[in-house]
Amino acid sequence: MDRDDEPRSLKTVFADAESKRLALENSQFAPNSAEYSDVVSSAIKLYEECLRLIDAVSLFSPNESLEDLSTSDLPFLLTNFHLAELTQKTPFTSPQDRKRVLKSARNAYERYLHLVDSYGLLSAAHRKLLEQYNDSPISFSTVPANPAARRDAKIANFKLEKELRSRLEFLRRRPEYGAAEGEGSAAGDEDLVRETHLAHLNYSTHLTFQALEMLNREWEMLAHAPPPPPPSTAQLRGGRILPGEGEGEEADSRRRNGSSNDGYTDRLDHPSHIRRSGGGGPLLTAQGKPLQPFTLLNNRQELAKGVFRPGHNLPTMTIDEYLAEERRRGGIIEGGGEASLRRDEEPDEDDMDKADAETMKARAWDEFVEANPRGSGNTLNRG
Repeated sequence: MDRDDEPRSLKTVFADAESKRLALENSQFAPNSAEYSDVVSSAIKLYEECLRLIDAVSLFSPNESLEDLSTSDLPFLLTNFHLAELTQKTPFTSPQDRKRVLKSARNAYERYLHLVDSYGLLSAAHRKLLEQYNDSPISFSTVPANPAARRDAKIANFKLEKELRSRLEFLRRRPEYGAAEGEGSAAGDEDLVRETHLAHLNYSTHLTFQALEMLNREWEMLAHAPPPPPPSTAQLRGGRILPGEGEGEEADSRRRNGSSNDGYTDRLDHPSHIRRSGGGGPLLTAQGKPLQPFTLLNNRQELAKGVFRPGHNLPTMTIDEYLAEERRRGGIIEGGGEASLRRDEEPDEDDMDKADAETMKARAWDEFVEANPRGSGNTLNRG
């Protein structure tokens, strides 16, 4: 039998899965790249294989206690936790796909919490959070709704996470950590390894509740996402449009352009490569007949003209040109100001008729002033 076809042990499969997971965390793969998707998919398959092997050998039992578990078996308790983390990183193409991803990740997180709870590995604070989650999984949150209490809870969570991470890193830096069983290079090596694994489980439990809260927030956002569009005729018929059936080419063209039968369109842009010679309104009818003349231009040239175009409208005439045009149209009323102070030319002394008229006008004004003294018309304030 080929060596590759031989069944592998749980320890070997788990080591391969851990290697894939760490390579993904330390790599610079783009989330939308094919390499990233392949590594995530292969790591998930390896952890799922670990779960099948764990069930096959009945590694964990509800009748056991933490003391019954050997130190080498403690890392396998994190299988569902790592599987949930990787599932959340699965690429998706639609909100519906993302919902399926979140549901799978939630199930894996729940299996991890119930497993560590059965072995009594939850602290008092974590047991309280698990009770809150079981009561209301969808609305679960690690912080209260009160803004002040929410801020204090976030600070406490940050300090606890920092403390757990520092303790785990400190234990991992100890030279005794990682010594294989049976080597016994120093007394208490296995106790230190066991303590490090338990600290890792405690830290992972803290991250699990944080992840469940983030799942609920993302699920709430996905609930407000628009529904998927109905499948087109081409999708229903395997990507081909049959002539004379379905919506037809005309309806498909209207759907691509965002317009309907009544002429309404939801497009905000207009083709920049079409220069209209007439007024507004549609260019073509539903059957494709032109309604007004237009000229097709090179789109590349039109785009090149608009590269250095200012964002404001530049003036098309000078101020003098504008005033001359307004004066021609009669939009300027002349007079007033200094023009009103201009006097007519000096009267001609030889024009006796005009001099007599001016004299009679002056006499009439004097007589009017004598007959109507100043203030004679103001009778309202007299007693």
